[in-house]
Formats: sequence, structure tokens, C-alpha cells
Amino acid sequence: MKDLFTTGEAADVCKVSQQTIIRCFDSGRLEGFRVPGSKFRRIPRLSLIKFMKDNSIPLDNIDSGKRKVLIVDDDDEIIEMMVDILARDGRFETRTASSGYEAGIATEEFRPDLILLDYMLPDINGNVVCQTIRRNPKFADIKIIIVSGVVREDDIEQLLQSGAEGFIRKPFKIDVLTDKVAAALKMV
Repeated sequence: MKDLFTTGEAADVCKVSQQTIIRCFDSGRLEGFRVPGSKFRRIPRLSLIKFMKDNSIPLDNIDSGKRKVLIVDDDDEIIEMMVDILARDGRFETRTASSGYEAGIATEEFRPDLILLDYMLPDINGNVVCQTIRRNPKFADIKIIIVSGVVREDDIEQLLQSGAEGFIRKPFKIDVLTDKVAAALKMV
């Protein structure tokens, strides 16, 4: 993940001209620093992200190249295991949430490609979370896989009808998790 950008790189990320970036930098609208002893400007990643958010520029081009997965579960051990599995795979960037409320905030901020969603959360069930996400056009491309050990077969069918792409039964094998995630994201 790149932490420092030249004005040309920042222009490519923002899809604007390099002159626009230089003007914003020089006017103080885009924070950064000059390389000592030269005229070269450098823009830290967080400053570029802030600038992009302030100017409603999509953050799509600043990503790490990894697919983003939000893991929503109230069991810390399950979260830790899933984060570890996906980190070792190397293709995924993860964030976590332990309630439906946190999942909503994380979905808005992180904009995941996929959500691994526990069916039974402390404040809401996965079916409602799934339906809520599906009603928001901003999240139309987010894939959802429900993960649970306490769901009946007819509940699974209802979840799929609510907008989930798949279901993983707990306990699961490592390769089942990575295979289902990769398949939902069309990475295979």
C-alpha cells in the first residue's frame, strides 16, 4: 500500500490534471510537504484521502488492490480466525464489526466488496442486515455471505432470497471460507 504520492500520482488517483493537484497543494487545500532541497511536492496517503473525501472524489483508485471484506460476528474468536485466514491468503483487506449497528457504520466507511455476516448478532439478525443493505443503491455491488451454525434449511433459502450470495455453516474448513469468498467476488 502506497503511503506517499507525487503530484502526478495523486492526479492519476483523483482523475484530475497534475496542475489541479499542484494548485490545490499550493493553496493549502491539499496537505503535504516539499522534499527538502527541491521543489518536489509529496502528499501523504491520509492527506490525499481527506482531500478526496472533502471533494467527493471516489476512493476506488487509492485502494491497496486487495478485495475488501467486512467480517461481522459477535464471537471474537471467530472474527480472529477469519481475519487470520483471509490475511494469510493475501488477496483480502479486512475490517470487523460485532453488531448490526457497527456493521452499518463499517459498510458506509469501508465500502467492502463482500460482507461475511453472522446470522445471529446481539442487536439484529442477518436477514434484516441483508435486506437493509440491499435496499440501499450505494451498496448494490456488495456481496454478502451469511455464516452461522444455528440456521435451518428453510432459513438459508430465505437469506438467499433476501440478497445473500451464499451461506457457510459453522464450523467450516479454511478452504471452504476462502473458496466461497473468492467465488462470490469472481476471483476464481
